[in-house]
Amino acid sequence: MQKEEYSMISPTELKNNIGTVGLIGVGTMGKCMLDRLIANGFGVAAYDPFPAAQDYAKEKGAKVVANPAEVAKEARLIIMSLPAPKHVFDVISGENGLLGELTDGHVVVDTSTVSPETSKKGAEMVAERGADYVDAPILGRPSAVGNWLLPSGGTEKAIEFAKPALLTFAKNVVRVGDTGSGNAVKLLNQLMFSVINCISTEVMALTEKVGIDKKVFYDVVANSGAATVSGLFKETGRRIVSDEYDNPTFTVELLCKDAALGIQMAKDAGITPLIAGFVQMINENAKGKGLAKQDTSAIVKVFQEHFSEFPKS
Repeated sequence: MQKEEYSMISPTELKNNIGTVGLIGVGTMGKCMLDRLIANGFGVAAYDPFPAAQDYAKEKGAKVVANPAEVAKEARLIIMSLPAPKHVFDVISGENGLLGELTDGHVVVDTSTVSPETSKKGAEMVAERGADYVDAPILGRPSAVGNWLLPSGGTEKAIEFAKPALLTFAKNVVRVGDTGSGNAVKLLNQLMFSVINCISTEVMALTEKVGIDKKVFYDVVANSGAATVSGLFKETGRRIVSDEYDNPTFTVELLCKDAALGIQMAKDAGITPLIAGFVQMINENAKGKGLAKQDTSAIVKVFQEHFSEFPKS
C-alpha cells in the first residue's frame, strides 16, 4: 500500500488494519506506551523477561506472552523498547526471537536509543523475512508521554502503517530519512543533553562557592526569561535544590551509554567531538564514583567534591 492510499483511509480503518500491537520491553518508557495503547483501544501482546514488568502488563490488560516469537505470532506491528544494542539483537535473532515468526506482513518499530548501525543491521535481519523496520527513538521524558516526538528512519509505507499506534503516545512522528536516521537524530540530541546537564550541575555546585544560596539562584533563573533557561535546567536544578537523586528520570549509567554512542557515531564519520568528549569524561567519572543508578542531576556531586578541594579565599 502506497502513501497516497494511506491518506484516503480513516484513522479508524488504519487502527483496525493494525489490530493487536506487540510490545517488547515494559520498562520506564514501555509502560508509558502500554498505558496509552490500551487507553486508546488497542489490544497489546507484551513480552518482558522481568516478573514485575509482566505483572504490570497483566494488570493493565495486556496479553503477556513467553518470548518475542510469540509476540510476532500475535501482532503485525511490533514495538521494541530496549536498553541497549545487545538486547535488540537478542530479541530479533536470539533463541525464540522474532526472526522465527516474522513475515512480509510485519513492521518492527524500535524506539530504543541505539546506534544507527544497530538500526541498519536490525533492518537487514528482519528484511530476510520480508518484514519492515523503523527506528523511532523517543524525544521526551516519561512525564511528557503524549507529547513525545519520534524522529523516524525507514520507508514512508512502514511509518504510515505504524502511525495510528505510535500517535497514542507521541504527539508527532517525523520521517527524517532512511533506516538509522532516527537514531542519528536522537544521538545528536543526547550529546546536547549531556552538555546541558553537565553545565547545569556545575553551575548549581558553584552557587554556594560564590556566596549565593542554590535555591535562590534556581528560583530566580528558572522563573526568568533568560535564554539560558531550558526544561532540562529546570528539572536538574529542582532535583539539586531538593537533593532528589534516587528516583531517577534518567540515570547516569544511561547517559554514559547514550553519549558514548553519539561520540562513536561522530568518530565513524571521521570527527572527534571536543566539548561532548570532555563532558563524557565527567559523566564516566560520576559513574565510577557510584552514581550510575542515580539521576543525571547527581553529577553535581562530582563538582561539589572537586570544588571542596579549593580553599576559601
